[in-house]
Amino acid sequence: MYALSVEETFSSAHQLREYRGKCENLHGHNWRVVLSVQGRELNPIGLLVDFGDLKKILRKICEVFDHTCLNDLPPFTEINPSSENIAMIIAKMAKDELTKFGGGVYVESVTVYESENSKCTFFPER
Repeated sequence: MYALSVEETFSSAHQLREYRGKCENLHGHNWRVVLSVQGRELNPIGLLVDFGDLKKILRKICEVFDHTCLNDLPPFTEINPSSENIAMIIAKMAKDELTKFGGGVYVESVTVYESENSKCTFFPER
């Protein structure tokens, strides 16, 4: 089994609905996202997937969120843009992008840092 990880950042604002505390107010973060994928089979040149391709996938996803108010973007118009939900949505988006590489590579985890000391890791079921 092989695991690869890439990182990307984006900046956005959000507010947590039905939350009692300062995070119910509109505020911003410089988010850091780590996408980790796994697979068993290497391609003919010895790669699970090219790091460059993996970076493009994560960059494309993060660009959707960059310099926005997350509450204004689906699905966060319906669900809270919490670190947990952001990690889950990024994992779903990455899974859709990875289908272009065949069935051998899957999302192991997505970690979302809302600050240097606060992070959430989502492990999607296969």
